[in-house]
Amino acid sequence: MVTISREKNSLPCETEAIHTDTTPQEETRGDQLRAGARKLRSKATLQLKFSLSYILVIAAVLVLLNSYPLLVSQNLMVTSTQNGLKSTTKVIESALMGLEKLTKENVQAALEGLDESGATRVMVTNSAGLVLYDTRQGGNAVGKYALYSVVAVALRGQDASYCKYDGTAFLSRVATPVVYHNQIVGAVYAYDYDTEQAELLETFRHNLLIISLLIALLVAGLSIVLSRMLTRQISGLLQAIRHVREGAYSHRADASGTDEIAQIAAEFNSLTDRLQTTENARRRFVSDASHELRTPVTVILAECDTLERTQPTAEDYQEGVGVIRRQAQQMSRLIGQLLHITRLEQGTQKTYMERADLSALAEAVCEQQRLIAPAGTELTLDAPEPVEAQADVLLMTRVLNNLIANAFRYGKDGGHVSVTVRRENGWAVLAVRDDGIGIAPEQQERIWQRFYQVDPARSGGEGTGLGLYMVRQIARLHGGTAEVDSVPGQGSTFTVRIPAHRK
Repeated sequence: MVTISREKNSLPCETEAIHTDTTPQEETRGDQLRAGARKLRSKATLQLKFSLSYILVIAAVLVLLNSYPLLVSQNLMVTSTQNGLKSTTKVIESALMGLEKLTKENVQAALEGLDESGATRVMVTNSAGLVLYDTRQGGNAVGKYALYSVVAVALRGQDASYCKYDGTAFLSRVATPVVYHNQIVGAVYAYDYDTEQAELLETFRHNLLIISLLIALLVAGLSIVLSRMLTRQISGLLQAIRHVREGAYSHRADASGTDEIAQIAAEFNSLTDRLQTTENARRRFVSDASHELRTPVTVILAECDTLERTQPTAEDYQEGVGVIRRQAQQMSRLIGQLLHITRLEQGTQKTYMERADLSALAEAVCEQQRLIAPAGTELTLDAPEPVEAQADVLLMTRVLNNLIANAFRYGKDGGHVSVTVRRENGWAVLAVRDDGIGIAPEQQERIWQRFYQVDPARSGGEGTGLGLYMVRQIARLHGGTAEVDSVPGQGSTFTVRIPAHRK
């Protein structure tokens, strides 16, 4: 209270002095002090978070350590108590199993001298549940019915047990049938009220609690020390993160050292190198997808509106569904190709480079493509010898499929498409030629661009304008090139070159 009063009393004086005698140097110094105060608050917050995280983690661990051993110990004690009672009932049941009918007299005679110390109480009933024998002092249950659920289960021919821990003792009940010549003549019931094991369990619980508190205090102290150390190391990394957050992708964190923080800083620097590329790819993907999907979405919505407003015939309905399906398939193909291209551009496309025979690969692809070739179109393969290269087989298969599909689409009806695989000056060369419409010189470079199609009408609504772009990207991923040689009206030859495997 006194301190607050002094601060309140001093503030007007200081304020007044500033009003009358402030200099630019003092204002600058004041800004520096306020900036320093904000920095201290930031560090304190970071330290607090680290400390709390350590404490929360150790708290969770301590809760687990306090609950699991207790649960296991409790289950073991329950099992031990029940096994002891079961042994007692089985011994008594063995002593009685030779009796055709259970009576008070023959039961007492059979059990005379039998050790029953393993249970607090033992009762024997006849087949109707009437108590014939009771070890409780006075035997006050004799002549009464044993109204216990475990006894009822035993009289139906099954062993039954029940155990409960109430915090002060283990309450256990066990019952087993007495059988004579496959006939149930009675039941043996045993009850135990065990406080000794309950005391042991509570002592164990108490000791665990004390140990947990000591560990918690130790961890709390260590967390403060460790948080301060980590704060000093991370402060530079946090500063770099703030710069990158503000758009300064060229900023780099100090990655000197060999510890984990230095490794994080190095990974952060590597990440910032790819952030701009990723962001550009994301923006391009969103832009391209929104632009190219607008037409099929518009067609689908229009077709749905027509089907809803009119009363279409079965034929009209089927035709409308077909239009919607084709447009949806086109959208699916487009999105799939865009995602694949985005991964290629980002450098996140997983590749599995292996020594592959491109001649054998081309033969397999041609066999599949002949099955879907347009009627009358001939597809031939010229691959006289194995041509090996370090390549991703799936990606190179996609290259050939795209080039052959493009040749089918823009070749002439009943024409000829040829695939050639050869080795040339250290390059593995894949060439696909068609005898179709050809490509004008001013269009030959544009065909490698995204979404560009020489003649969209020839694609039949199935082309996306991304196939050739993907071909060039895959070629570049393999350290190669993709080119076209075309003469309008005579056809086109698409050639992909990647480094051949050295012999």
